[in-house]
Amino acid sequence: MRSYNPDLTPPWKKSAPVPEVPADPDLVVEEVSTGFCGAVIRCEAGTVTLEDRFGKHRVFPLEPRGFLLEGRVVTLVRPVSAPARPTRTASGSVAVPGARARVARAGRIYVEGRHDAELVERVWGDDLRIEGVVVEYLEGVDDLPAIVAEFGPGPDARLGVLVDHLVPGSKESRIAAQVTSPDVLVVGHPYIDVWEAVKPSALGIPAWPAVPRGQDWKTGVCRALGWPSDNTGAVWQAILKRVTSYKDLEPELLGRVEELIDFVTAP
Repeated sequence: MRSYNPDLTPPWKKSAPVPEVPADPDLVVEEVSTGFCGAVIRCEAGTVTLEDRFGKHRVFPLEPRGFLLEGRVVTLVRPVSAPARPTRTASGSVAVPGARARVARAGRIYVEGRHDAELVERVWGDDLRIEGVVVEYLEGVDDLPAIVAEFGPGPDARLGVLVDHLVPGSKESRIAAQVTSPDVLVVGHPYIDVWEAVKPSALGIPAWPAVPRGQDWKTGVCRALGWPSDNTGAVWQAILKRVTSYKDLEPELLGRVEELIDFVTAP
């Protein structure tokens, strides 16, 4: 049988419920036990600070039924602060809270590989969605001229291409030189791999190690730094997590990506 415990408190001793009121700045209340009246200037865990009309400050505990608001007993509670909205995107652009992604443009940005695409998304993703720019990866640039021809660039469908290790005399530079359409912009950074565009300081290493020519660069880097060399994909994901904004990237990459976005979105 369910036990029943009646409330035997006399009605005149029961406390009527009182409203809970957030202790927002400038709210004017009176503390019931002292009669101190003032405006809320600060509310911290368990206490509220009031300032009276003479500029005097008093700190009171946030106790139930501890204050009068316009003559009525209330319980002050700590206000719930809204989470701060970021004012800048990871790329440093002005954030546009609530902005919808634009319908994808006909133009595109091509990058060499998956890691390049993930890094661009990490830093410029918000900007690209607002602009309606899609980033795709090519798995290398050996067939770039044919890929450009298949894309069919035009004034309303511009194509931007980001190339790794685009330096004079490299294989990549010779391939890029074969693309001559005015509606295609091919730019690049000097690094053998996009990993190297992440600042060493962001990863807590003094510098990216030199890898002998002929050796796989990612594998050589992992071995030199004591990272697992048999799973470079997992190593990359760990590197990517350390990139929180454009400040973690080298300017040689930053400028080129910004250049491509401007080119593809130009009227």
